Amino acid sequence: MILLAFDYGTRKIGVASGNALIGTASPLPPLPCKNEQPDWQQMAALLDEWRPELVVVGLPLNMDGSESHSSERARKFARRIQGRFGLKVYMVDERLSTREARERTATRGPDPKVDSMAAVVIAEGYLNGAEPVTP
Repeated sequence: MILLAFDYGTRKIGVASGNALIGTASPLPPLPCKNEQPDWQQMAALLDEWRPELVVVGLPLNMDGSESHSSERARKFARRIQGRFGLKVYMVDERLSTREARERTATRGPDPKVDSMAAVVIAEGYLNGAEPVTP
């Protein structure tokens, strides 16, 4: 089973592909956003190319587990993917995914590699049994 994972951001969206059979994920180029919206044509092309069986979107929770404004934006993004493309979409807790992505890529400041590596962390969380929730 192939899945695509997204780390939603207001300026760019990290993207990773995951393979449930072997339990691995790989970063893909991030998608740019304009006015907090992805280019839906690019998204359609990406989904058409990979044909994932499901999509996983990171759910940015506060450290105490409560939701934030970012959580609602990520949920809206996930619901739009589900509605526009008819795909099964799950969300997983993405707390500390950016920190882990920075460690894996050895970067500190803004770097496109970090966004997609965070999506890898999200995909791996799902593949390793993180509790998925619906958007």
